[in-house]
Amino acid sequence: MPAPLLTPPPQLNLPPAQLTLRPAAKGVEVRDILRDKWVLLTPEEWVRQHFVHFLTHTLGYPAAMMANEVGITLNSTSRRCDTVVYARDLTPLMIVEYKAPTVRIDRKVFDQIVRYNIVLQVPYLMVSNGMKHYCFRVDRTTRRCTPLQSVPAYDSLMPEP
Repeated sequence: MPAPLLTPPPQLNLPPAQLTLRPAAKGVEVRDILRDKWVLLTPEEWVRQHFVHFLTHTLGYPAAMMANEVGITLNSTSRRCDTVVYARDLTPLMIVEYKAPTVRIDRKVFDQIVRYNIVLQVPYLMVSNGMKHYCFRVDRTTRRCTPLQSVPAYDSLMPEP
């Protein structure tokens, strides 16, 4: 289990978020708006909660079209996607992977999210440590990932009708 935040959390490269915190026996807990439950506030959770607020409040991602800690089975092993964004028809649209602000986003992190995409087959992959954010469009035919300049708004992810 990741260690809880014991010092003031770092300032992230994300807009401020109105998080609800409370003291708990194991440390500080934060109210996860997607899971509708209290979770231990770890450095990775700090990033997740800020990023979810950024997606919902700034970029128009409907909270009802997002889920945290989505279980998948990969090669007979249970894994969890940090956040999955769904299209309005409830097909998976994006996987978001979070790391603590001190974790360098490297090839290993990208390999992790690409493996998750073997199962979900989404057209968008995103990785953030709260300081740097990377978003890619996945071409399902060639399996190539094209980096995007910025995190796209929800409505821009939808295929043309």
